[in-house]
Amino acid sequence: MVIIGVDTGGTFTDFIYKDENGWGVYKCLSTPLNPAEAVLRGIRHIAHNRNIRVIHGSTVATNAILEKKGALTALITNKRFEDVIEIGRQNRTELYNLTYRKNPPLVPSDLRFGLNCRVNNAGEVLQEPDTHEMKAILEQIKAAGVASVAVSFLFSFKNPAHEKQVGALLSDAGIPSSLSHEILSEFREFERTSTTIINACVSPKMDNYISHITEAIGEGRLRIMQSNGGSISAATARSESVRTILSGPAGGAVGASEIGKMAGHERLISFDMGGTSTDVALIDGALPLTLESHIDHYPVKVPMIDIHTVGAGGGSVAFIDAGGSLRVGPESAGADPGPICYGRGERITVTDANLFLGRLIPDNFLGGAMCLDREKLNRHFEKMAAEIGLTPVALAEGVLSVANTAMERAIRVISVERGFDPRNFTLFSFGGAGGMHAAFLARLLNIPNVLVPGNPGILSAIGMLMADVIRDYSRTIMRGPEERPVIDALFAPLEARGQGDLLEEGVKQADIFLEKYLDMRYQGQSHEIIVPLTENYTETFHRLHEKTYGYCNRDRGVELVNIRLRARGIPEKPDFPRGEYAGKIPPAGAFLGEQPVVFDGRKYTTAIVDRDRLKCGNVVCGPAILAEYTSTIVIPPDAAARVDAFENVMITV
Repeated sequence: MVIIGVDTGGTFTDFIYKDENGWGVYKCLSTPLNPAEAVLRGIRHIAHNRNIRVIHGSTVATNAILEKKGALTALITNKRFEDVIEIGRQNRTELYNLTYRKNPPLVPSDLRFGLNCRVNNAGEVLQEPDTHEMKAILEQIKAAGVASVAVSFLFSFKNPAHEKQVGALLSDAGIPSSLSHEILSEFREFERTSTTIINACVSPKMDNYISHITEAIGEGRLRIMQSNGGSISAATARSESVRTILSGPAGGAVGASEIGKMAGHERLISFDMGGTSTDVALIDGALPLTLESHIDHYPVKVPMIDIHTVGAGGGSVAFIDAGGSLRVGPESAGADPGPICYGRGERITVTDANLFLGRLIPDNFLGGAMCLDREKLNRHFEKMAAEIGLTPVALAEGVLSVANTAMERAIRVISVERGFDPRNFTLFSFGGAGGMHAAFLARLLNIPNVLVPGNPGILSAIGMLMADVIRDYSRTIMRGPEERPVIDALFAPLEARGQGDLLEEGVKQADIFLEKYLDMRYQGQSHEIIVPLTENYTETFHRLHEKTYGYCNRDRGVELVNIRLRARGIPEKPDFPRGEYAGKIPPAGAFLGEQPVVFDGRKYTTAIVDRDRLKCGNVVCGPAILAEYTSTIVIPPDAAARVDAFENVMITV
């Protein structure tokens, strides 16, 4: 059995695998027109017709929404509630933009259909749907060439009978549907409907994508990473594709959390810099989950790891704006044409700037599998430098400075703006480009230590192999505090469903664990916080409210809004052996040579070190460049790196 983790990025598709010979890694250029081609190419390169199991983080669902290339989708809802998704909330993301316009709904008005039926807030049927009216709507949907239908009725989380009726009719007609009580069994019809529509939009594309892969490798051999940090079967991912929106970044956060704990660092700021974007998350002992996510400003109310993304990556394009200022990103050169140094690009990127300053080794990129063209950069840097009135070296350092500032702001959003001091955390750096920027970011944020794991360029793929099998369930109950037996009775249907689903996913009974949570708020509040179900859950709520908002009110009544169950299956996971101390001095064979590198406008003779030859306890003082297959790590002059027992590089700034 060969176990393979796959992460598809904007520039590279990353693979990590384990077979009878141990661990191996592989990277290949992504294929944006059909991402499955790069995935299958890598699997064929690794598998050689052996038995395989694949866990994959996909960007298909995300890109379908961002590029507005989802399936043609219709919405069936209650009569006179067809425009809920267009009215939405009063929130404005750009408060001072006088020409601000909300994104248009994913379902246009002519594909939103209202059905005369109604269930009240107690789940009682006030009006049954008319069979003739349902069939008339079905005919309109067929005539419009709709590929997928979202069905969302008021209070279907209390009584889903009407949604099931419509779903059965659509199924008989051969039209895929997403029913809101199955996707998100909670109140707030706008967020529930939005989440259901997104699922309906992306599921056909995800189904085609997964089918392309499973036809080549077999249905039971593929699992898909979810946004909540767990994996699901390919079959579940087909029907509930909305749960895979941030599957790639979620894999990175899982990997950072698990490897950080092994190394003795539970308070982490994960920093994942790839070719297109940078993802950051604050991990204070546990992965941060959120229910308030958006994709392209559309609400997605399923549990996701709380990850903040900015458009700054190795492929981010540098340009001069209308005011004459240097800007970087969010546009990316991607895999095609890519940075100038890849051979086809014509616009300066962050990767080009690093190479121009000597911080990349041209003939050692991807372990020598890809050679970078340093000479081709001169003309482009000289031209832009003349336009902006800088020297080419100052321009290159400016490009990196602008990119670093964007990433610094992203980290401040998840730390300082939420009451956390970055100095109390370790910066966990990964992604193909992260190691070149981590030490400089740590300096900007006064973070004393940076941890760079082994094979940082494929950590998201590693995290997928370390992820549990997770299914999340929820249900709105809307009531006051209850005794524990009553609470347990409310959870019983969700527990039965969670146990059954994980057994179907192939998890052994002994490896299934159920975690219970309550969404709670004070009476009169509009929003709630997630509280673990403890014996004295009300007191737990007061403490969490005080931690979150700075105050609590024990004299005020509380409400139980939703119950949540997380069914977790613990699969066999990869092990990382602890190395033996080998002394501070690296072996002579680890030093590959020297080259001039620019830091703060000055050239330094900089050692080039083969990271793969470094052992536990070895220390490398800056300036130095640590080269490896999936990434390059830059150690500036005022920093030093030490290798720990798990072969992580710890940089002290």
